[in-house]
Amino acid sequence: MHKVYAVYGASGCGRSLMPVAKMTVMRTDSTADLVFIDDGLDQPATVNGYLAMNYQDFIALGGEKAVLIAIANSKVRETITNKLTADGIALWSVQADTTLIMDAVIVGNGAALSPFVTIGANVRIGKCFHANLYSYVEHDCVIGDYVTFAPRVSCNGNIHIHDHAYIGAGAVIKQGTPDQPLIIGKGAVVGMGAVVTKSVPAGAVVVGNPARPMMR
Repeated sequence: MHKVYAVYGASGCGRSLMPVAKMTVMRTDSTADLVFIDDGLDQPATVNGYLAMNYQDFIALGGEKAVLIAIANSKVRETITNKLTADGIALWSVQADTTLIMDAVIVGNGAALSPFVTIGANVRIGKCFHANLYSYVEHDCVIGDYVTFAPRVSCNGNIHIHDHAYIGAGAVIKQGTPDQPLIIGKGAVVGMGAVVTKSVPAGAVVVGNPARPMMR
């Protein structure tokens, strides 16, 4: 059956990930179609040389379908995931040619692994993980669902990052230990350039070096 792969979102995140999507398609099924989904479109258009359409037009296409959700907001990613599941459409993972994945790694469906991302040994990652340019996840980390890494995040070993956490560009997270991993709680935000030396509670926003809770 003919396959159609889609990048859901034609804004900055989606347009940056489309070349990675193309790399993935060329490695696995060069005959498949590759399109954007953009719910802001009333009728099909062209974005960076690719056909773009709204979700209903995508659903109407024939063939076997799979979708990468290229939207930075993790709550929106979760909402779209639930919609795709209800419609029987698979989550699609993409990986750049320069991405390095080491031994005994488990990555959930819907991952977006940008160029020069490295995933160390014995790492477990949930669904719809976004790892932007030059980010790394070192050994023995556990990452939940819908986690987002901006570019150049340094996530060292024995760190647990819970669902919906956002790690800003250039942030560095200190290594934990096997018996006491450093924890980034559910929905926490680590600011750009922060140096995280201790666990971050769920929902907290931390900034600076060393990272401290932002005053509200």
